[in-house]
Amino acid sequence: MIERHRPQILLTNDDGIRSPGLWAAAEALSALGFVTVAAPRDQASSTGRAMPNTSDGILREEEVRVNGQTWKVFAVGGTPAQAVQHGVLELLERPPDLVVAGINYGENVSTSVTISGTVGAAMEGAAQGARALAVSLETDREHHLSHSEEVDFSVAAYFTARFAQLLLASEPVFDMDLLKVDVPSNATRETPWKLTRLTRARYYRTTMPKRESFEHPGATSYELETDLSKFEPGSDAYVLREERLVSVTPLSLDLTSRLDLPQVEAAMKRSMQPQLAEKGER
Repeated sequence: MIERHRPQILLTNDDGIRSPGLWAAAEALSALGFVTVAAPRDQASSTGRAMPNTSDGILREEEVRVNGQTWKVFAVGGTPAQAVQHGVLELLERPPDLVVAGINYGENVSTSVTISGTVGAAMEGAAQGARALAVSLETDREHHLSHSEEVDFSVAAYFTARFAQLLLASEPVFDMDLLKVDVPSNATRETPWKLTRLTRARYYRTTMPKRESFEHPGATSYELETDLSKFEPGSDAYVLREERLVSVTPLSLDLTSRLDLPQVEAAMKRSMQPQLAEKGER
């Protein structure tokens, strides 16, 4: 009976069910509520909010032992966003109070967040009507797509619990559908946090495939932007990389441009009038 009154937290990630970052988050969140873990059975980074029809949707209950505690978890045959859907629709007895995605190996900043499976899962949680949180830890590129135990997630786990508690305790804020938190690699529990916006600068630069001809396999890759002057002060990349603070970015599911729509519409119609007149003359 007591568990029913505790907050229901659905936890997922995009690095897969065996990721140490996932388990660091699970342990930290367990002090706040009842945590249900549903995460992709395989590595699923960079899948955004994808819903591929090739996913099999198989749910396998497994046990994972972390710091002497045994967790029953669900490995999902699908993307992080699909893991959220299965968690909400099939695994939880009632809608979650909070959906958490992370802790990710590698920061998720700039307008490329739509590529992130971590952010995509949180977006799906928000779309399902839950409070949502996406947490990523800055790591060296060599640790991306890994389950490296060289990475210490303890500080990121602390901030995961801190912002999860904030979301659970506060009233919803219109147009703040999810929080994106990025923790510097050298952060401590005393590191300040700062509200930020997405930088428009490219954070991960796309690199050309290396191959002799188009008939050979060749995937694009990425490299980290090293010129910090490209990141605007107050942006997530600037606060993370230059100021070395925890970046906290409120995100909205509404991707509509924040413009005065009637004013833009009037301007567009004015620009179209000469074109229409020219066609009439012909």
